[in-house]
Amino acid sequence: MMLWILAIIVVAMLAYIRLAPSDANRWHQPVVAEADKDLAGGAIRVIDAGPDGLERLDTIARDLPRTTVLAGSVAEGRVTYVTRSQIIGFPDYTTVEQDGNTIRMFARLRFGRRDFGVNGARLRQLARGLD
Repeated sequence: MMLWILAIIVVAMLAYIRLAPSDANRWHQPVVAEADKDLAGGAIRVIDAGPDGLERLDTIARDLPRTTVLAGSVAEGRVTYVTRSQIIGFPDYTTVEQDGNTIRMFARLRFGRRDFGVNGARLRQLARGLD
């Protein structure tokens, strides 16, 4: 009986992670940073990308597997994407904005305390695509 209860709890948690709505007001916020920073649950990168950097980066981000736009647009100057992990569907949020020739990117997890470097790796992949 305990095993069934535990199984139901695990399935409910996984369903919540996969189906929980994303609040654009919470995640689509300005990126306040002047330098790169690695965090336990994410990463920040600040790069020089030229005047069309956000437009080029948006194309690259939309091509990432399991990635959709949560809010914003290139015209707005800020876009927030949701990228889900392959197996469980954990959501990570990446906000990218442009100010002049500078691109600021902030990728972070929603659930848990550590992202094991996946958000930093995603930002490196996005930045490499601009080269």
